Amino acid sequence: MRRSHATAVSAMWGVAVGGVFGGLLPWLLGLWHFHQPLPGWVVAQVAGGLLIGGGLVPIVASFAEFTRAQGTPVPLAAPPCLVVRGFYRYLRNPIYVGFLLVLAGQALLFGSWALVEYAAVSWCIGAAAVRFYEEPTLARKFGAEYEAYRHAVRAWIPRLHPWMPGGPAGNGG
Repeated sequence: MRRSHATAVSAMWGVAVGGVFGGLLPWLLGLWHFHQPLPGWVVAQVAGGLLIGGGLVPIVASFAEFTRAQGTPVPLAAPPCLVVRGFYRYLRNPIYVGFLLVLAGQALLFGSWALVEYAAVSWCIGAAAVRFYEEPTLARKFGAEYEAYRHAVRAWIPRLHPWMPGGPAGNGG
């Protein structure tokens, strides 16, 4: 897939999926209302804004890695190779983790326990998708290469040091 086409598809996928589940659905559920549950909540709101911005970083960077690998995050237009660069050297699911950071940031920004619950449900759905669809699909497609990666890089908790493909399984993390 040409890089320009992969970039366009990735951007549309990110806006569509991220926009629906990270914005439209919480808004439609009435979760986007500012609350001040405690005095001085403005500090938590600032932290929420920082989490939202910070969560977008691994999402955008991961989309860029998919594009560099001549594919997209869209399952039907996945790259022909296993993507193990960038944030993928630290954890296997940086897009999901980034999305959870965005949702946690929204919970702080809006002062909403309902958004915490929404984030928990979203993580459960994402974890199920990873466990029952993505991991078996990657294992079938990439075999031993994916298994070595899966054993070296955790799914949800980042490594302290980047994993190097072809290096030892522990590789310092």
